[in-house]
Amino acid sequence: MFLRGFKEKSNQKFINKLLSQASSNQQLGDLQTVGVLLSYEEFDDFEAFRKLFKELALTSPKCRVAAFIQDEKQITNTWNTYFIPKNIGWKGKILSADLESFIKQDFDILIGYYTKNDVDINLIAALSKAKFKIGLNGADQRIFDLLINVNTNQLNVFKKELKKYLKILKFIT
Repeated sequence: MFLRGFKEKSNQKFINKLLSQASSNQQLGDLQTVGVLLSYEEFDDFEAFRKLFKELALTSPKCRVAAFIQDEKQITNTWNTYFIPKNIGWKGKILSADLESFIKQDFDILIGYYTKNDVDINLIAALSKAKFKIGLNGADQRIFDLLINVNTNQLNVFKKELKKYLKILKFIT
């Protein structure tokens, strides 16, 4: 437990450094790829995002979901990618090839579907190469370009708001 605190502090410093160097010169365009980062403790309905992808006319190879699972005993086979605290080392080092692949994928948008301000999940969101990042109110606002003020149990409201903002930003028509 004692070392966990040092590791979190190390990763928080790494996040702060990443965010201070971040630039927002990304070109926005048609929505082709979507990444979803969620916390299993807050939301565990993977099928809901598959339905959202269909509503946005996106096919599943272009869309990925990564779930942060605090307890290894909760791991299920339904997730595309999942990660646990052991998959993240000191100073932002990623110890999972699957998670590294998720981070390096150039998503058009990354949806951070979580409100809990946890260092591990924030690190993944900050490291993501996504062009545009959308989060929920309560998440670290420095990481996301847009925050939508809903709770994780309000998925229908989130879908409605997401579609509205994607149209305004000209990701979809």
